[in-house]
Amino acid sequence: MSIHALLQAFVTVFPAELPDKSMFATIVLVTRFRRPLWVWVGVVAAFAVHVVVAVVAGSLIGLLPDVVVQLIVGALFLAGAVLLWRAGRQAAAAPEVDERAVRATVLATVAGSFGVIALAEWGDLTQIATASLAARSGEPLATAIGAWLALAAVAGLAAAFGQELVRRVPLHKVNYVGAAIFAGLGIWTLLELAV
Repeated sequence: MSIHALLQAFVTVFPAELPDKSMFATIVLVTRFRRPLWVWVGVVAAFAVHVVVAVVAGSLIGLLPDVVVQLIVGALFLAGAVLLWRAGRQAAAAPEVDERAVRATVLATVAGSFGVIALAEWGDLTQIATASLAARSGEPLATAIGAWLALAAVAGLAAAFGQELVRRVPLHKVNYVGAAIFAGLGIWTLLELAV
């Protein structure tokens, strides 16, 4: 297992996930259920499913000729940069956190959190990034672990500090950092074709 592929997945997915809708969804779920640990458990279980799907898709892309893989991966990263940049410009319209609390059972909290994230994340930017990294690295297990750890870390931050984080950190700036990282990865991937 490649530590490089694991770290690359973590460093790519973490900043892209910070301003993502699933972070806001986790904050809302914690506010609603008032069970941060169990919300986190449901969220990371849903992320595990998404990472497996992304890595399988990326591995299938990786079976294509190298030039085609490089073009697909570069295009996906550049598209991700554009999406993150646009999200940064629209961050002022972030959803309000619902202050009404519901005391649910642990099972209902985990199941509800899993369901929200499982449905919301299909075709998400971080799932596309994970697929791209798996295709490029040829290290699906390391990519999966790195991506899942990044997603779990962001979900943990959202569950533990979400409401405070939204009040203190301008998320549009996080979007811009993520956009720069994705643009750099896209350009780097395409430049490797010229070498």
